[in-house]
Amino acid sequence: MKAQIGFGQVRHTRHRPRHHAFVYATYFLMLPMRSLRANGNGNLARNRRAALSFHDADHGDGRADSLAWLDDVLHAHGIHDAEGEVWLHTYPRVLGYAFKPVSFWYCHRADGSLRAVLAEVNNTFGERHCYLLDAPRYGQPCEADKVFHVSPFCPVRGRYRFVFMRSQETMPRTVARVDYFDDGGDEPLLNTSVSGELLPLNTQTLRRALWSYPAMTFGVIARIHWQAMRLWVKSAPFFRQPPAPGDFVSAAISPASPVNAEPRRP
Repeated sequence: MKAQIGFGQVRHTRHRPRHHAFVYATYFLMLPMRSLRANGNGNLARNRRAALSFHDADHGDGRADSLAWLDDVLHAHGIHDAEGEVWLHTYPRVLGYAFKPVSFWYCHRADGSLRAVLAEVNNTFGERHCYLLDAPRYGQPCEADKVFHVSPFCPVRGRYRFVFMRSQETMPRTVARVDYFDDGGDEPLLNTSVSGELLPLNTQTLRRALWSYPAMTFGVIARIHWQAMRLWVKSAPFFRQPPAPGDFVSAAISPASPVNAEPRRP
């Protein structure tokens, strides 16, 4: 298994108190972390300077081996059978800069079945928190309580609904959808997703990424602030930043519990 790069879209729709939506073209890395450890990094610039690179210290507790950190987290939560491939869906550093709103660690058993997903969330205040989803299934919703401040226009309450989809057809594709419910009801406040077609990470696809989106990670943070200004103009409710949760990792209260509504494709 070799490193991949995904080309696709980020989608975001807010339903209340006023409709607010946007779609951006994007790209991201999909990295087989155990294979990279065993077989080398191939075309991936890892822990070194490059126009497009991946640095382990951008994840987890900042250690030099982010996969070792992940395994420690899994073991601490009683997950000892995620010994298969770990695919990390994340943004790279571009021209030395990275901001990663959310990264997804897909942890598989030795037989290839999905064992756990860790959603690693960063906010613009320099804080990080992880949601551990125990025993999820591709294509089925699972939920976790929201405990971490991300946007000043959303309260720290309610729950997230996650849906992950992977396709291994002619053109491999991945979709990660996260819907946010703020009031305990069945109607979400936010629908968000990131999706893309997966290609081998090689000289040609690296060149395509850099030429098509030369300042992509700078654009991520700039767009976050631009959309925040638009929400402020629309008089969206504002919530002050609360203290970060005491635990760095939150386990889902009801892991992989299905809900009635079927996920809509982004």
